[in-house]
Amino acid sequence: MEDNDKSPSPKDYYKILEVDYDATEELIRLNYRKLALKWHPDKHKGDSAATEKFIEINDAYNVLMDPDARFEYDLTGIYEIHKYTLREYLARFKGMILTCNGLGISQSSSLWTHQLSETTNKTTTD
Repeated sequence: MEDNDKSPSPKDYYKILEVDYDATEELIRLNYRKLALKWHPDKHKGDSAATEKFIEINDAYNVLMDPDARFEYDLTGIYEIHKYTLREYLARFKGMILTCNGLGISQSSSLWTHQLSETTNKTTTD
């Protein structure tokens, strides 16, 4: 049976922008600027791989900088966990591991944490 599905595979936007899962908007913005300058098509004339990388960086930035889109991505996104070593996995997801399991080691005031708690509260009260 032949697979004719040509849809692009899901991307790990955090990995594309080289930031941790719980990165602040400021850090996302800084890494975006650094990577956008590095991979800008004007610096790589005629290199379609660089243009593709630049588009990927822009897509990741647009999702992670929009609070609603980031929340939705965090709930449904692909993190390509199988591509991480154990050390990389623990470093990247430490905030989520420590807070979402109820240990409360890191009290994050991020929008994602706030929205998640609201969603959880709505579910338990309904």
